[in-house]
Amino acid sequence: MNALGILILALLVTRSLISSIADYLNLKALRHQLPDQFTGWYDPAQYARSQAYLRANTHLGWGVEIFDLAVLLLFWFGGGFAWLDGWVSGLVLSPVPSGLIYIGVLVLLKGLLTLPFGLYATFGIEARFGFNKTTWRIYLADKLKALLLGIVIGGPLLAAVLFFFNHAGDRAWCYAWGFTVGVMLLMQYIAPTWIMPLFNRFKPLPDGPLRDAITAYANSIGFALDNIFVMDGSKRSTKANAFFSGFGRYRRIVLFDTLVDKHTVEELVAVLAHEMGHFKRHHIVKMLLIGTAQAGLMFFVLSRFISYPGLFAAFYVPEVSVHAGLVFFGLLYAPMDMVLSIAVNGLSRRHEFEADRFAMQTAREGGRALAAALKKLTVDNLSNLQPHPFYVFLNYSHPPVLQRIEALAGL
Repeated sequence: MNALGILILALLVTRSLISSIADYLNLKALRHQLPDQFTGWYDPAQYARSQAYLRANTHLGWGVEIFDLAVLLLFWFGGGFAWLDGWVSGLVLSPVPSGLIYIGVLVLLKGLLTLPFGLYATFGIEARFGFNKTTWRIYLADKLKALLLGIVIGGPLLAAVLFFFNHAGDRAWCYAWGFTVGVMLLMQYIAPTWIMPLFNRFKPLPDGPLRDAITAYANSIGFALDNIFVMDGSKRSTKANAFFSGFGRYRRIVLFDTLVDKHTVEELVAVLAHEMGHFKRHHIVKMLLIGTAQAGLMFFVLSRFISYPGLFAAFYVPEVSVHAGLVFFGLLYAPMDMVLSIAVNGLSRRHEFEADRFAMQTAREGGRALAAALKKLTVDNLSNLQPHPFYVFLNYSHPPVLQRIEALAGL
């Protein structure tokens, strides 16, 4: 193994260790005493269940982390990358089809190897704690649909990247970046109307007090709104949520049916006021621009490594190729991406506070109603009330719920 291989190995192991340490600290931060803000919301037995839920998911996460790293190292040092590259080369295809097969085989193998963990998470942990409503038929159908979407959408995107880096020379990274950003923007339009309905049913919110209240609030802040839908989230889980998707006339508000069933009209309006706050404070555009910049940085760095012989020698592959270079660069770039995600998550947490403030200032009883909604969601989803600060720093895109409630109380 050369020096670059040693560096990649050290970075991958370090990333796994940091993630595991954060998980360990998060478990050690658990306290038996219920925070005062949740007195009357959590009973002792349910609070204990929330902590057991966290432990179960953390232990599963450790298992996945160890398994993934072990399989990668076995494949790496067992010459798997070189063997697969030799097999693909023997097919005597042009660079783009060869690359699609090479990367497709790796993705398929990873999906099959990690499938048991996904099954256990859904039909083991989620079922044990009363969340899972997914049947085997729905689960398998979801996997098949996701696979087909990966082929239909991911295949052409990967083919374009392979083509550019095989044929476009020094400007390949610019073309790949532009094409990828174009796909990202296109997905903002086609996902709400074409992709999400493949997995769930979306019914217009019927006329009544809730629709009237949402429409009146949207009008009061000058937010054009026509599409309000209820999604049948209950067919997979008892957990509740709400989200926005799309842009322009393709923009829609989506409420999980589980959310509508468990919250008052004022609480639902406050939740949507928070989501509208993201639009009014331009958070969506800012995060899209940051994602665009991240993609550009990744493709630029990729252009400096994709044909570097030392990178291929690190993985015992004798021949330089674009498809193998993409895979090896992904392993090299992963720790850097982790650092970038920490910065993006920090900005996202600040955005969440700003959206909470917007809801409090613009919705009727926004602060009280949003705090009540956050408490209900936390209890119903068995969320961790007191995560360790290092775990939050590393993983959270939203502030811990206690910080959000305290901020609402102090506004």
